Amino acid sequence: MTLHGVRHLVVILGDQLDRDSAALDDFDPTRDRIWMAEVAEESSHVPSHKARIALFLSAMRHFADDLRTRGWPLDYLALDKHGFPSLAAALSDSLARLQPEQVILVRPGDYRVQAALIDAVQVAGLDWEERPDRHFISSPAAFADWATDRRELRLEYWYRHLRRKTRLLMEGDQPAGGRWNFDADNRQAFSKNGPGPLPAPRAFPPDPTTQEVLDLVAQRFADHPGSLAHFDWPVTPAQAREALDDFIEHRLPGFGAHQDAIWAGEPWLYHSRLSAALNLKLIDPMTVCQAAEAAWREGRAPLAAAEGFIRQILGWREYVHALYWRWMPDWLDWNALDAHAPLPEFFWTGETEMACLRDAVTQTLEYGYAHHIQRLMVTGLYALLLGVEPRQIHAWYLAVYVDAVEWVELPNVLGMSQHADGGRMASKPYIASGKYIQRMSNHCVGCRYRPDQAIGTQACPFTTLYWDFLDRHADRFASHPRLGQQVRNLERMSPAKREEIRATAARHRSGTC
Repeated sequence: MTLHGVRHLVVILGDQLDRDSAALDDFDPTRDRIWMAEVAEESSHVPSHKARIALFLSAMRHFADDLRTRGWPLDYLALDKHGFPSLAAALSDSLARLQPEQVILVRPGDYRVQAALIDAVQVAGLDWEERPDRHFISSPAAFADWATDRRELRLEYWYRHLRRKTRLLMEGDQPAGGRWNFDADNRQAFSKNGPGPLPAPRAFPPDPTTQEVLDLVAQRFADHPGSLAHFDWPVTPAQAREALDDFIEHRLPGFGAHQDAIWAGEPWLYHSRLSAALNLKLIDPMTVCQAAEAAWREGRAPLAAAEGFIRQILGWREYVHALYWRWMPDWLDWNALDAHAPLPEFFWTGETEMACLRDAVTQTLEYGYAHHIQRLMVTGLYALLLGVEPRQIHAWYLAVYVDAVEWVELPNVLGMSQHADGGRMASKPYIASGKYIQRMSNHCVGCRYRPDQAIGTQACPFTTLYWDFLDRHADRFASHPRLGQQVRNLERMSPAKREEIRATAARHRSGTC
């Protein structure tokens, strides 16, 4: 049945759960309707981790309940009650039924979704308005203005620009402490005794709405990777604020020094667990940054810790968002290092003798989470050194992490981690041998591989593949200002040793060593 008199149909997606969304500006409950949909494609276009599916669905349903409490008209198409295969199909059906004068949406966090929804509106012959996502501190348009006439678009200078604009961690016209960046102070490993006692992060046991979702996911997506056993993520704005307060009090003081450290069996350490809540728009990034700044100004956290945390949000998060919309959809096709190896099967099982990878992948499958160094310098580093085809490792990261939305995941993987863009984003590929993992973790203790060996039966695959990577790409990086020395170190090896490294790498790829 067609309903008449709908002025605006306001589309709210699963990563747009912001009470102050621009989509809701001038919302009139007497003439407008809100539209939300759960569809199988958003869980299956990559084989999403069960916890990722559950997080999105639970947060969406809690947001829908909040809208209903306000008395706002809502069309909510639940996965267990409607059979629409995709967002575009669901929206097309609703447009035919409701015949709104105009469709309102905030720019989606995924180029694929944006294109599909706009196409559905245009096919229906309706007007649409795409509004900016105010949840971000800056915007792709502001970044484009800043980037005008710049040869390189480096994070550090964008970060400084935003520090000045927001006044975060500023003393007059100068950065607090006289330095913009305390990264050099924030690379400490743990002692041999490990991280010591840390309070468990604030957990949010499933309420009836979340439990209903968990049951649905367990039944409908039983063949998807991952576990639901540990699901305790914040799914409402109130819970996200509790998680922030808990992090500021208990872990921010140690975050700076140990943000890059890894310890087997310790998934959370000093990290905030806030990325998922931020990416679903349950909490505002300025709120998070201001809380960290206040902790420093009140003497509850060191400046290096507050700056390092704020840089991840004000700097990195804003930077990758702007680059995503600047370079998509071309970014998906870049493969500057000509990498074509398949993604190893153990990325879906954790079954490998490499202790660091076994721990990172197993943890990911258990929780849908790994912190940034595990992603960049364990799973990402291995894929880069092995030469995995970029789209395959991109799809894996998008599938397995609860905080994965393409605008943030894709730049981090294809740019920062895999150097598939040839250096447009990061000035060098982040490569290291097994010695880096030995220095930053306890994984090498008891591992059958030796991080100081590149050849032989105990050769660490990271170390072998590190030298093999340099060998394969020596021409590209021989004159690189940051990697040239590493290429020269390779060239000092005897031809016989270099050939044995190639052979060892080949055996590793074939699974025979």
